[in-house]
Amino acid sequence: MGKYRVKGRHVVITPDTVIGDGTVIWNFVNLWGCKIGRDCVISSFVEIGRGVEIGDGCKIEAFVYIPPGVKIEDEVFIGPGVVFTNDKYPVAFGSFKLMRTLVRRRASIGARAVILPGITIGERAVVGAGSVVTKDVLPGTVVAGVPARPIGSREEFERKREELLMSS
Repeated sequence: MGKYRVKGRHVVITPDTVIGDGTVIWNFVNLWGCKIGRDCVISSFVEIGRGVEIGDGCKIEAFVYIPPGVKIEDEVFIGPGVVFTNDKYPVAFGSFKLMRTLVRRRASIGARAVILPGITIGERAVVGAGSVVTKDVLPGTVVAGVPARPIGSREEFERKREELLMSS
């Protein structure tokens, strides 16, 4: 286990969890046998399930749920209230098939998005706030809506972001 910092209270980290150097963990976080890379921020009220892998330099905002079967590569932003799922046909009793989800490096997922199971979100892709992602997102594509559909490119997103930053 690396040298990480727990800056909050009421944090559960199981002994089989691996956390990289420089990672900061805030209040009311549950980490169940997952692997978190270096220099990440795990905000308050986050639940990360057994076997989940999170790369280096990721920012996981408050109230995020990441169940088993999810892999998040390096430098990914996960906005507040994002929910990943891992079961396409959930029921209270009986067996289920865990479906894997992959978020490629430098992707950004906006607040309150829902990511259905078995999805790949491509490198540098952007998911708009409140979207429901039901299909793979191509690299460098911006998607939004219910269900999420392509609305632009990462280049347009970055240009608009820069314009906003320069206007302040």
